[in-house]
Amino acid sequence: MAKKARDALVKRAGAGHSHYDELDSEWRKIGLGAPARRALVDAKLYRVSDLRRLSAAEVAGLNGMGKSTIARLRVIMDAKRMTFRDD
Repeated sequence: MAKKARDALVKRAGAGHSHYDELDSEWRKIGLGAPARRALVDAKLYRVSDLRRLSAAEVAGLNGMGKSTIARLRVIMDAKRMTFRDD
C-alpha cells in the first residue's frame, strides 16, 4: 500500500479503531499490543524498516510504548540487521 493511501486511511473518520486494521498488520504479526500498534501507526511507522528513521528514545517516547515493546522491537530489528537511528 502506498504511503499516501496509508496516510489517508489513518486520517479517515471511522468507527472506533477499525481504520488501524489495514495499517498495523506487521505489528500484529510480531505480537505488539494495541496501544503500541496504534502509537506506531499514528507516527506513520507501518513496517519494521520504518523504525530506522527514529532513535530508540524517540520510539520509547511514543504514548503506548513500554520497555517490553522496545525490547521486542530491538530483537526483531537485530534479526533483520537493522538498528534505530543514533540519538
